[in-house]
Amino acid sequence: MTSPDALVRVATARGVTTLTLDSPHNRNALSTPLMTELLAGLAAAVADDAVRVIVLDHTGPVFCSGADLKETAAAYASGTVPAGMLGDVLVAVRECPKPVLAKVAGPARAGGLGLIAAADLAICAEEATFAFTEVRIGVIPAVISATVLPRLHPRAAAELYLTGDTFDGRRAAEIGLVTAAVPADGLDAAVAGYCASLVKGAPKALAGTKELLCRPAATDLRAEIAELATLSTGYFLSDEGREGVLAFREKRPAAWVPTGD
Repeated sequence: MTSPDALVRVATARGVTTLTLDSPHNRNALSTPLMTELLAGLAAAVADDAVRVIVLDHTGPVFCSGADLKETAAAYASGTVPAGMLGDVLVAVRECPKPVLAKVAGPARAGGLGLIAAADLAICAEEATFAFTEVRIGVIPAVISATVLPRLHPRAAAELYLTGDTFDGRRAAEIGLVTAAVPADGLDAAVAGYCASLVKGAPKALAGTKELLCRPAATDLRAEIAELATLSTGYFLSDEGREGVLAFREKRPAAWVPTGD
């Protein structure tokens, strides 16, 4: 059971674990305590075989305001800032073997955009706003670039990184930051629809597909195709592959599709 004082609330139903950022007093800023709880929630969801999909949600009007600047200012005396853990969070989300979907109902800034970009899918309300505000406080969007830049169109990245200007959900979808932008009253249904599709995928196949999506560009096409053909054969001959083909032929859900509550 989630503690009443938790900054990240955890709920699981029908194969979907929802990790809800619940620190509205500071606009769900990425404080060390919140990031610690988020890492723990991700690890627990990965370890639970019943969990098939992870959703990142939020309470309050703001998805995530980025780094906790109050905590950062207090850390100046030690000569360090708590930015390293943000890198750990982004890696944990990006390398999670289970699909991660960010549900963004409100504004996101700076580090919050790194979290959105790290997720496999991100669905936002059209009215949500976004901004890379780092240059306006004298810093750069360094750590988040590892997840953000592979998503964004280069010209858009240059414009938005350098100006710090605010843009809306529609623009976020156009430039690749999010998967889709929908009207606010349709956000819950859109996320539920994606989750319903994701849980139909076989767990090992989903993990393998995530690895495939992160493969570097091939330098030797013939060697790449040969390696991928071997990989494909292995999946067809796996227990999941055999069950999936049989279920398709028998016109029934595969054994891994969640049922019940």
